[in-house]
Parts: sequence; structure tokens; C-alpha cells
Amino acid sequence: MQNFRELKVWRKAHDLALDVYRFSSAFPADERYGLTSQVRRAAASVATNIAEGCGRQTRADFAHFLSVAMGSACETEYQLLLAHDLGYLGEEAYLDAEGRLGEVKRMLAALIQTLRAAGN
Repeated sequence: MQNFRELKVWRKAHDLALDVYRFSSAFPADERYGLTSQVRRAAASVATNIAEGCGRQTRADFAHFLSVAMGSACETEYQLLLAHDLGYLGEEAYLDAEGRLGEVKRMLAALIQTLRAAGN
């Protein structure tokens, strides 16, 4: 077990989730239970699954939760694109979030690969 707060990938995912909550508050009111809720849940799920994986006993379990986090990152990626294409998210905010999400995904992929290689 390790402290998830010490992982750089968790900090970046957490910061991105905070930003998603901030900018999604400006989405239309009729999206409160639609896209607003979905993108917030998906973004928070990235950091949540990293944290949960840190609490597991084996590298394989940790890698599994990182894979779930990767799935949530991909879900967030699409929802950001949808919000942008619907005009809910401006170009600058979209490009910033997209770039930061890409960095999180690369870091997750590298960590998953490292854990799996160490398990063999």
C-alpha cells in the first residue's frame, strides 16, 4: 500500500477534476443531470480509482484500478469533446483540459506498464 497523494499522476488527475467541476458549473441548467453530472463523475473517477488502487495489496490489483482510471480518462476525453462541440466549453479551456488529460493518460499508461513488468 502507498499514499496516493504522493503520486504525481494522482495530483494531476485531482487538479483536472477540480477544474472540470469549476468550468462545468457554467454549463446550461438543463444539463445538470446530463453532461454536467457525467463529465464530473468521469473526471473524479480517474483520481478515485488511482486512490483506490493504492489501497490494494498487490501490484496486479493496483494495475487493474489504474486501467479503470484509464477508462474513466477516455470517457472524460469524449465528454470534454462533446461539451466543446456543443458550445459549452470554450476553445482555450478545452485545449488546456485536453492537453492535461493526455498527460494523465500517458502517465497512467507508463505506470501500468511498469507495474505489469515488475509483476512478471
